[in-house]
Amino acid sequence: MKKLLVVDDEEEICDFLKAFFEEREFDVHTAHSGAQALDSVKSASPQVVLLDVHMPGMDGMSVLRQIKQGYPGVKVIMVTAIETQEKIEEAMRLGADNYITKPLSLEYLEKDVQEKISLLTGKK
Repeated sequence: MKKLLVVDDEEEICDFLKAFFEEREFDVHTAHSGAQALDSVKSASPQVVLLDVHMPGMDGMSVLRQIKQGYPGVKVIMVTAIETQEKIEEAMRLGADNYITKPLSLEYLEKDVQEKISLLTGKK
């Protein structure tokens, strides 16, 4: 089963993406904070994480750093409403597998998540 973790402090975004990917037969977990995200990576073992950059408390960059240190095989797609070249470069240096800006193109997002899982499983 394809496993996805959606991390965003906005519950509506998590719920929407959870429903969207569950319709496509993903096992989807959600987290609303950096600490919850790290717990979920440990307990749910997602293949891909959609990670909001801006969250109160532990921000997405800190979460990305910890995921890549502890679980280097997990693919992380950073998601943000604010795009700056500096943030994109920082995310890529920390090991992000992609950087997507809101509003999200669901078609692009689905394609990107599927590609990341294909890389991990060797299946298309």
